[in-house]
Amino acid sequence: MESFEELNLIAGKGIQGDRYMIGQEAGFYSHKPEEGRQITLFEIETLEALARDAKIQLLPEEHRRNVTVQGVPLNHLVGRQFWVGEALLEATRLSTPCRHIEEILGKQVFDPLINRSGLNCRILKGGVIRVGDIVRGG
Repeated sequence: MESFEELNLIAGKGIQGDRYMIGQEAGFYSHKPEEGRQITLFEIETLEALARDAKIQLLPEEHRRNVTVQGVPLNHLVGRQFWVGEALLEATRLSTPCRHIEEILGKQVFDPLINRSGLNCRILKGGVIRVGDIVRGG
């Protein structure tokens, strides 16, 4: 995965240029299209917990989610709306880990990521989000 200083979120579709954006799906895909997975957030604290508790080093560019946040307990946002930069998101559900990440990384992360695999969201209002943007109530 690549790191970007900013992303352009398109309401109702996904991230501009992302292979999972609705209407432009390409590459390896779960074949479970779902409007509520237009963007997925992931806690940096999960990477710290994996290293501390499971002795697994997983880098931010390896978790295969779109945006890494810090200091935001994502599990508490399910069903809520919140802003990131210019974009208004709605948290639809917790993301579930998949075995594919273990296959491509060669790291046994499936079990340690259960209930900590990120937050799936729908993009209600598009806009640019940038590194350092604050997550705030909607």
